[in-house]
Formats: sequence, structure tokens, C-alpha cells
Amino acid sequence: MGTPVLLGLLLFLPLLQPRRAWAGSLNSPGLSECFQVNGADYRGHQNHTGPRGTGRPCLFWNQTQQHSYSSASDPQGRWGLGSHNFCRNPDGDVQPWCYVAETEEGIYWRYCDIPTCHMPGYLGCFVDSGTPPALSGPSGTSTKLTVQVCLRFCRMKGYQLAGVEAGYACFCGSESDLARGRGAPATDCDQICFGHPGQLCGGDGRLGIYEVSVGSCQGNWTAPQGVIYSPDFPDEYGPDRNCSWVVGPSGVALELTFRLFELADPRDRLELREVPSGSLLLVFHGTRPPPAGPLRLRVAALLLTFRSDARGHAQGFALTYRGLQNVVEDRVQPKGSAQTPAEIPGGANSSCSPRPVTLQAAMGARVFSSVTVVSVLLFLLLSLLRLLRRRNCLLAPGKGPPALEPSRGTGRSWAVWYHRPRGMALPCPTGDPQAEGSVGHETLCH
Repeated sequence: MGTPVLLGLLLFLPLLQPRRAWAGSLNSPGLSECFQVNGADYRGHQNHTGPRGTGRPCLFWNQTQQHSYSSASDPQGRWGLGSHNFCRNPDGDVQPWCYVAETEEGIYWRYCDIPTCHMPGYLGCFVDSGTPPALSGPSGTSTKLTVQVCLRFCRMKGYQLAGVEAGYACFCGSESDLARGRGAPATDCDQICFGHPGQLCGGDGRLGIYEVSVGSCQGNWTAPQGVIYSPDFPDEYGPDRNCSWVVGPSGVALELTFRLFELADPRDRLELREVPSGSLLLVFHGTRPPPAGPLRLRVAALLLTFRSDARGHAQGFALTYRGLQNVVEDRVQPKGSAQTPAEIPGGANSSCSPRPVTLQAAMGARVFSSVTVVSVLLFLLLSLLRLLRRRNCLLAPGKGPPALEPSRGTGRSWAVWYHRPRGMALPCPTGDPQAEGSVGHETLCH
């Protein structure tokens, strides 16, 4: 993008009026402890199923070895389990939960109602009596509904808000609808989205309402602080995405903090450029994640550009930003620099260059590698000949029922199915496998 275009974007930023910051709004990220729609990243300290000590007390994770999840099953702490009884979501369920003392009905776990664990952009659960509707814009239903399917539909219609209900219904509305809306307990929005088993889509007569800018592909952000999500969030981003956001709050510097970052490979990239010069400051990708903690840049405005390749598909990213008014010099990097150096063409990086290697050491390593490869190939060939000689079948069906062990793909959440709440995915209409649902004669599409 050329310098004149970037300068034009910067001049346009002051014309945008800041929107009202509702509780849970993208403009008030400091109120949330979660940035994933299902709270899998929750690391707070609530240890009861209800807020402020209400509900059932949770069992300690190091005392639940008889169940599928315990501190012993999470030795690296990836899921946040340990010698504590705080609510967590180790299996990629719809929200954090914990084990409780088993009841006479056989219930041994419960979801946790955590008021601070709702991703910014989710405005809450609201009553929808239908007369009048809680959101007054267009609506539709879908057997493949996800949060982002509804957000995209309402965004295309020009509305500010999107509401999901009963697992399959989508409604659009404006902030004036929300102003007269009646809130409901968070636990009332408990229906699984028909199109995604790890997301909640409202409840019976209850709307889960979101700002449509969540997961949008472009935007101009001028509020003092806010959250920017990768395209299609909270769904995975798709292939061939080319999105950009301009961040220009008032201040002398910017502070960015990446709350989530998961890109599929090095070809899916997030670039940070200074506005209006267009100078490249930083590049992050699938094998080069951003640093942990705040990243401070002495720039007034920033252009973020995300591109994915033709195979792209991963969770993406969520980052918070805030403008800094008065900063200490030793805490903010000079203009045009950052705490992590920008990528150098060719893959080299001046801050982590390898130490010199002698010629003898290089030759020795090469010979060792060659011998190792030949040995492995010979072993595999001999094993194959032995199997063929015995006329054994190379693939035999397993015996007994499959274990309840969850499977894990690269960068994906774990999932088990032994305690999902009600809800089911319905098949697409016959002859229309791509149909998502309809609003009159319009179709909700991915």
C-alpha cells in the first residue's frame, strides 16, 4: 500500500466517532479474562460453579484422577490444571467447568458461571420475548449456524449487532435495540451452535448478542483501547484472506498485547507497518509468534495486514491495543523499532545468528546423518520383507470398543463428548448441501 493511501487513511481517522462502550464491548477489553469464545484461555481463580462463592465448590484437579482430566493428565500445564480447584476448560467445551462432589443423580461436573470470562465483543445474554423482538432487524435460521455466520450476515446487512438464539437462529439489530433490552443470566444462553460444538448460540427465548466488528476483515480503530480479532473469529480464518486494520488512538505511542496467536504456517503472516510512512516494523507468522507480554511501539498509528495462503485454517489471533499518552523513555522502543526485530529477507535474524561452525564439525555431522538415514532405510526394508514372508495382514481391525481418549490435531483444541449439553446438528436440506438457512429468500452462507 503506497504512502499517499496510508496518509489518507490517517487523515480520515479523526472523522470517525467513537462508539459507545458497553460492558463486554471491544472498547473495554480490560474487563475480560477470556479472549476465546469458549473460555479455553481462562486462567482466573473462581473455584465455585457460581460467581462470588455461590454454587457448588469445585474439586481440586490433583484429586480427580478417577476422571478423564486431572493435574496428572496435564503435566505441562497446557490446560491450566494443577494443585488447585479453579474452573478450567481442558477439553474445548463450550465454557469453563469443574468437577464437583457427585450427587445422587450421578452428576459429577458442572459449568462455571464466570461473569468476567466473556470475550470482548460479546455483550451478554438477553431476553427475547418476541413481542417486540429483542433485535428488530432481519433474521434467519441455519442448520450450520456458528457465531461468525451470524456476525457476517448482519455485517453485510449494515447492522451493528448480531444475536444468536436457540442454536440455529440469527437476528440483527442496532444499539437502540440494546438500550431497551432486558438482560438475562449468562447461564440462560446454554444452547450449542448447530454448526460448531464448541460455541454457544443463545438459548430458548434468549439471545447471545455480539458486536458485528468481531472477526471483520478491515476496520479503523480510534478508541483509546480495543481488541482486534483475526478474520472470521471466533471461527478459524479461511484461505486466501487479505485483511487490514488501521489503529490510531490518540497518544505518542502504542502498546499491543497478543492474547491469542495461532497461525497455520509461515505463509500465513501478520505485518505491522507505521502509518503514514508504510515502513515495515514487524512480521509474525506460524513459526514466528509475537513475544509474550506488552509490545510497545513509538508510533502514532499502525497498519496491521493479515494474509493467509490457499490452505490457511487456524484459530488466528486476538490482540489488545491502547494508546500511551505519557511514557517513560526506557520502556518504549524508538520510532520504527520494536522489542522484537523485524524479519530479515532470507530468514536470517541479526539477534539470533548462529555461531560459526568449523569445517571438520560440519563434515562430521554430514557423515553421521548419512549413516543414520541408510541404517533406518535398511531396518524398514528388512521389517517389510519379514512381514511379507509370514503372509501377515499389515492392517488388522481393532478389537473391543475404542478408548475414550481424545484425539489432537496440530494447534487444535481437545474434545471429548461425554458431557455435552443438549443440541444437535441437523442435516442440510436434500439437494442443497451448502445451504445454511434462509431469511425470506436470502441464504446465510459461510
